[in-house]
Amino acid sequence: MSPVRALLSVSDKTGLVDFAQQLHNAGVELVASGGTARAIRDAGVPVLEVEEITGFPEILGGRVKTLHPAVHGGILARRTEQHLDELSAHAIAPIDLVVVNLYPFQEAVAQPNVTLATAVEEIDIGGVALLRAAAKNHESVTVVCDPTDYADVAAAFASGGTSTMQRKQLALKAFRHTADYDTAISDYLAGQVAEEAGSTLPLRMPLELNQAQLNRYGENPHQQGGLYAYEGEQMPFAVLHGKEMSYNNWLDLDGAWQSAQDFPEPTVAIIKHGNPCGLASGATLAQAYEKALASDPVSAFGGIIAVNRVLDAEAAKLMASLFVEVVAAPEYAPDALDLFMKKKNLRIVQPTGVQLRPLSLRSIMGGVLVQEVDLSQEDMDPAHWTIVSKKQPTPEQLADLAFAWRVARWVKSNAIVFVKDQATVGVGAGQMSRVDSVMVAGHKAGERAKGSVMASDAFFPFADGIEEAAKYGISAVVQPGGSVRDDEVIAAVDALGLVMAFTGARHFRH
Repeated sequence: MSPVRALLSVSDKTGLVDFAQQLHNAGVELVASGGTARAIRDAGVPVLEVEEITGFPEILGGRVKTLHPAVHGGILARRTEQHLDELSAHAIAPIDLVVVNLYPFQEAVAQPNVTLATAVEEIDIGGVALLRAAAKNHESVTVVCDPTDYADVAAAFASGGTSTMQRKQLALKAFRHTADYDTAISDYLAGQVAEEAGSTLPLRMPLELNQAQLNRYGENPHQQGGLYAYEGEQMPFAVLHGKEMSYNNWLDLDGAWQSAQDFPEPTVAIIKHGNPCGLASGATLAQAYEKALASDPVSAFGGIIAVNRVLDAEAAKLMASLFVEVVAAPEYAPDALDLFMKKKNLRIVQPTGVQLRPLSLRSIMGGVLVQEVDLSQEDMDPAHWTIVSKKQPTPEQLADLAFAWRVARWVKSNAIVFVKDQATVGVGAGQMSRVDSVMVAGHKAGERAKGSVMASDAFFPFADGIEEAAKYGISAVVQPGGSVRDDEVIAAVDALGLVMAFTGARHFRH
């Protein structure tokens, strides 16, 4: 009988030498390509070069080295008399173990300013063919694509060989590996094509999602609901304590977290049904929380709180007096965490470090809508605004207008936000007309509206929204501008003695 033979061709040399030594000690004959062979030989382990069994050297700068019948015949042959006789007639020995990991394409294209030529050179051809051939013939051949499997495989060969189940599991892993690899290549090239066509959106978006949590129900008890994570990625948040997150909790947490992280100063966002009922910045989180809560203390009951700093004990003591469903922070001071954990059902959440994806996906009947995440910064800077009123803003008004404008992009359209001293005092969200949103924000603000500023996520189509806001005592307005009736709106602002700035950008949020 021919000796057990292994073919090794790896880009990642992690654990290679130890693995090769263990296989040699188990009586396995080693065959390796190029750099893999050199690494094994330099460690003093006997190894054959691929060209010693093919009789043909590497060509085209290493692009072709394992694509040869002496290699693939040895891998793909069934262990039947007919196939083994055919191998013998051509002086080809069976290959029983294939160890391959692929050129690091994903890592290469993740580097800044990588060129297409560089990316193309990192597309593995022979390695993928070896993995697929070995995985196809897993009835007889063991395939290894992950160095973390080396120890188990070496132990198996030392004990006489791998089991049928082990080979099947390793074959599944190899097919998934090559599928992910091909997806990464096609995604990259699709992005290149889209970019050349002037689009930042990919032409194709293959999605592989795994169920991370099955919720008790969806938005309502008669609907099933669950949370699915992207294949190969961890969950974006870890639940440190409390009840399991619900469907609605996850939705509100998404809005709460993103809105709080959008601000540079210590900031607290209190979210209810997808909208900030209170959002404020302060010198400390405790101060920001008190200001955010004062915005709408009734609606804050049962909401979700997110902050953008380490949550300290001072802020935690204030928050502990309010019933909320979820608290989210980048980190927690130990005494703050101890305090929150005394609340049995409070969900304490912390991010895991997963980066925000640049694209937002939303399902509709028969398809998925895709857009870039709204993270624009230029229009957030008042230096890029145009003051269109006769009256000029004070520094305090300008600072509050900038804060209000940033809040407005996290409020559902039609969005109206009243702000005073870097804190919301009234929010009007999701109304069918902009003037109705003004009335809701004014009603919420009450007396606190006097002297506040107002942000509108889109232009005012008529002057009535400005006139209604003036009844509550607002002093300044920021909006995109761009209405055919801008002149009428500006005239109303000047007649009322208000300040108004145009940003030139809108922030609908549906």
